[in-house]
Amino acid sequence: MMNPIQFYTSVDVTLSEKLLEVMYCLIGLISIYVAFKNLKDKGNKNSVGSFVFWFDLGIMFVLGKWLPALVDGILLIILVLPPILKKVSPGNEPEPTPEEMEQNNKKIGSKVFVPAVCIGLFALLAAFFTKISPLVGMSVGVFVAMIILRIYSKTNTPSVFLKDCRRMMDVVGPLSMLPMLLAALGAVFTAAGVGDVISSLVSNIIPAGNVTIGIIVYAIGMAVFTMIMGNAFAAITVMTVGIGAPFVLKYGADPVVIGSLALTCGYCGTLCTPMAANFNIVPVAILEMKDKNGVIKKQVLVAVVMLVVQIVMMIMMS
Repeated sequence: MMNPIQFYTSVDVTLSEKLLEVMYCLIGLISIYVAFKNLKDKGNKNSVGSFVFWFDLGIMFVLGKWLPALVDGILLIILVLPPILKKVSPGNEPEPTPEEMEQNNKKIGSKVFVPAVCIGLFALLAAFFTKISPLVGMSVGVFVAMIILRIYSKTNTPSVFLKDCRRMMDVVGPLSMLPMLLAALGAVFTAAGVGDVISSLVSNIIPAGNVTIGIIVYAIGMAVFTMIMGNAFAAITVMTVGIGAPFVLKYGADPVVIGSLALTCGYCGTLCTPMAANFNIVPVAILEMKDKNGVIKKQVLVAVVMLVVQIVMMIMMS
């Protein structure tokens, strides 16, 4: 394993990898900032537990790549203990007053969407026109958005950005880790041979050579497995190994069409599961909705209709 100096000076490591690691370090430093703010927050009844969670997360982002696997594993176990014991809670970062929000609305108006668009725009530019990871492009977009917000108002100082960042991270809480953990779970499932087990089970259902039934089972399997894992990117690896490759692609179906639409079938499952916390649970927390499944209930019908549409498209275009 290379140490940090070797990593950043090595010609074998791409610029994209180096920049991505820098972004992870910045995320870690922000997490550590949130940790200490919570520790000093006398209004947070779980200040110690919140500190342990955010500090541990920050250390893993900053140093995780350089630490031995055993140490990373121990840190991960420590990381999940405060949420399990319900010892992580939001601090008392002051929110903007209604008067402040009204003044900013009159001053900025719809221009507030420009910084938000920058984040996605820079991610796309990085993906299509450079060899840099879209994640790096997205991070650059965040900094550009901060500059634009500063131009909008001189009150948008770095301390304001940090305070709002802390407030948002406190609201989301441990759920912020769920997408990453679920993505890792997909890799673990694949390495453990779950795809091969699924393939052996499905072979008793799908007639050999019947691509249409193979597509239907593959698409529904993507939606269901995404509901279980909460992440279509994690599900597609396992389901493609188990069903897509042996029962669909093997018989000449277009891999570009099948792969793209299979992923959107997974997204239909994303709309129907609390495991997709960043889509279905975080909005509930932010909007303080009384029904924890309110977002999901509004999306189920749309998801079912879209799943049927995706299956028809896969059959017709493959």
